[in-house]
Amino acid sequence: MKSLKGRVAVITGGGSGFGRELAIRCAREAMPVVLADVDVSGMEGTLSLLAPGSTCIIQRCDVSRASDVDELADVAYRTFGECAVLFNNAGVGAAGPAWTATLDDWTWTIGVNLMGVVHGVRAFIPRMIEQGRECHVVNTASAAGLVAPAGSSVYCASKFAVVGFTECLFHELRAEHPQIGVSLLCPAFVDTGISRSERNRPQSLRDTNPQAEKYAEQLRKAIKSGKLTAADIASTALDAVQTRSVLCSAPRTDRGKRRGQDEGHRGGASTDLSATSILKPCFARVLARAEPLKGPLHF
Repeated sequence: MKSLKGRVAVITGGGSGFGRELAIRCAREAMPVVLADVDVSGMEGTLSLLAPGSTCIIQRCDVSRASDVDELADVAYRTFGECAVLFNNAGVGAAGPAWTATLDDWTWTIGVNLMGVVHGVRAFIPRMIEQGRECHVVNTASAAGLVAPAGSSVYCASKFAVVGFTECLFHELRAEHPQIGVSLLCPAFVDTGISRSERNRPQSLRDTNPQAEKYAEQLRKAIKSGKLTAADIASTALDAVQTRSVLCSAPRTDRGKRRGQDEGHRGGASTDLSATSILKPCFARVLARAEPLKGPLHF
């Protein structure tokens, strides 16, 4: 999508973090924006940061509920007649070892991080197909969908699932509806507010891992050590939309930019692959899996 002006963006998790910065960047591109979040005051805060004259509406939406996401799609299409770019971005975090993780931890985290993406795809992509115009979907996973640090079993399970789901979606749409691009967003340690996501945890799912705090504190320290901002990642995500890059993680080097422009339609990357030695081979594997299969699979 070379031109974003006038095309409509729908952003879940729009009350903070990546969602807020995505809204700011989309509004700067003169895109009408639909913000969705359970945090209405957070979305109002995002609205206040948009450039004067921006077109933006907010919709309270719990992405773990299919009916809420269906309603979000209804509102977007009723108001603007299209969704050009869907950011399935809402996310929460749960910490602690696997054997003490509660069922509430699993229900909450999988419901938002994975099923939120699933609900977004089911609600919007059939309508995008009917539009017949070039569109794009960006699913927010995480570096925790590529590597598995201790104390992150529930979170990693949700994000590994988003990675696999998004890769399948990429191949399916490329084969049947190539006008719809797909990007996988895999940021590492960025201060987005996800370490404080318990503030939005439903009262009905408050049974928390008793060993969560030790690991949560480690996460907070790691996030503080990160060099990238949510604004950096938002810019990278918009670049991925425009270059049809399948993977985006960090601001591009010139080399990464050329690759995204030249190879994005075949699964190129919008990322600096040399940034982190641990993640570099993980990114490479995602890009390799994005290449078209040359023959039948053999097991």
